[in-house]
Amino acid sequence: MSGKINVVLTTLLVGCALSVVNARYQARHLFIDQERLVQQQRQLEVDWAQLQLDQSTLGKNERIEQIARSELNMAPLSPARTQYLTEGGK
Repeated sequence: MSGKINVVLTTLLVGCALSVVNARYQARHLFIDQERLVQQQRQLEVDWAQLQLDQSTLGKNERIEQIARSELNMAPLSPARTQYLTEGGK
């Protein structure tokens, strides 16, 4: 009878040991995933800051006016070049 108990207890002990090994493996795997995601988050924050800087630079009136003059050959309005349309009729 005590031989059967020893076999059962040994089997339980081996099962528990394997469970501990598996849990530690999963914990390490999750920790590595977490570190990778934290690094990815930091990189995305840097990219976001760079995009915000680019947006503020590209949206400045001086830059828009410079592009309009050089690439689109636009000129600022002057009263001499302004034409007013009136509604005819009644």
